[in-house]
Amino acid sequence: MARKAKVTRRTFNQSDLISRSIKGRYDAAQSSTENANLWSNVDGLSAAAANNPSVRKVIRDRARYEIANNSYAAGIVKTLANDVVGPVIQIQLGNGEKQQVAELDFQAWAKAAELFAKLRTARKAKCQDGEAFAQLFTNPKIKNEIKLDVKLLECDQIEGFYTGKADEVDGVKLDSYGNPIAYRVLKEHPGDYRFSAFGKTGGDWVARKFMLHYFDSDRPGQIRGVSEITSSLSLFGLLRKYTIAVTETATRAAEISGVLTTNLLPEGDSAVTFAEPSITMEFGRNCMVSTPEGWDLKQLKAEQPTTQYKDFKAEIITEAARPLNMPANVARGDSSGYNYASGRLDFQTYDRSIEVDREGLERDMLNRIYDNWLAEYKARKALSKEDVLAISNPQWYYSGRGHVDPEKEANADNVRLQNGTLTKGDYWASQGEDSKRKEKQRIDEMISGEVMWNEARAAAKLPPAPYPYAAPAANPATVAPPEPD
Repeated sequence: MARKAKVTRRTFNQSDLISRSIKGRYDAAQSSTENANLWSNVDGLSAAAANNPSVRKVIRDRARYEIANNSYAAGIVKTLANDVVGPVIQIQLGNGEKQQVAELDFQAWAKAAELFAKLRTARKAKCQDGEAFAQLFTNPKIKNEIKLDVKLLECDQIEGFYTGKADEVDGVKLDSYGNPIAYRVLKEHPGDYRFSAFGKTGGDWVARKFMLHYFDSDRPGQIRGVSEITSSLSLFGLLRKYTIAVTETATRAAEISGVLTTNLLPEGDSAVTFAEPSITMEFGRNCMVSTPEGWDLKQLKAEQPTTQYKDFKAEIITEAARPLNMPANVARGDSSGYNYASGRLDFQTYDRSIEVDREGLERDMLNRIYDNWLAEYKARKALSKEDVLAISNPQWYYSGRGHVDPEKEANADNVRLQNGTLTKGDYWASQGEDSKRKEKQRIDEMISGEVMWNEARAAAKLPPAPYPYAAPAANPATVAPPEPD
């Protein structure tokens, strides 16, 4: 007969749980001789304390210096501004006639106010200084019926009284909910040669509705921006220093034609006898060279640049551009090592970053500029509430990126238009153009071409014939599918 196994049951009480509690360890939370220097500068400061005016000034000045003296840093910042803003930004308000008129009027004002050039400058300042400020004011000299203008200000001119009040942080006054309500603008730039003692204390509080503050908040509670290349500043400095050192070493080696060496013992009682410095000997072309007895003439071997010089610089530039999500070929301005697929793959991350960046541009700059433009526009045009409501929701479209292979792109767009996965509005929006204007221009060109064709045939006394340049409707079955990359 089988014996039954004995089962022992045990109940756990609170004391057992406490005595048997599991202790976990984080390696990053331990302090040891190995990581003591790695995190020696760690602090627990708040966002406002960590980004206090003195810290921001040091980082800002160094960033400006690097961008002014480092060609790679300057090119990266300029490329980023051109990619985000582009040559022009299209506004779309709707399909009605009044919306079309308002779109054209806004574009005319933007051209007169040089708006897009100022936005590119603001984007450079945001990358370099961490933030950009602009003041909205009335400019009677602007060549447009709308006299609104945008004046860019360097962030140095936004400075507080340092009174320690909770409602003021570095020149920004906050309400009880933490929303900015005013900015203190100095009458003079602190770094201007005309700056006086009066300028330090002579500041005016400007209401937020007249001020634009363009920056990204990296921490909760952050009020002022810090340079976007803060983590790359040391890399840009080392890159510039390394390039200069290698260049100077190679130059010195190229300047020396030869070196005289000898194994002779020094003469006289002195332990060491130096040869006369800076001995210069000139030789003619195709001549024989003789040296004193015991001396040899050798050519100096250049050690710089090394074979790893190009790869090392490329790696530094790639790492320095990483905080901006910029791919290596764009940061270096060199795609020689890329193929088509890898180039497109790298651009996907960069383009997604550009889309997020443009959302901030619209939030902090474009939408607020348009609201102020609309306030003056409706007063001058005497628009009704219905008219204002019809043009109150702008959509912004930016210049698209050119395709490496236009034929492949055209075939792919043609297929998508035929199967309904792409509309003409979406296509022209991706190109930074207004679909209605483009379609109207296409129709006008076709009609004008057909009229000129018929007039020319009549003048030549030729019989009427169909216009040969009319675009026939595409047959989806005849459209070639795009080739794989």
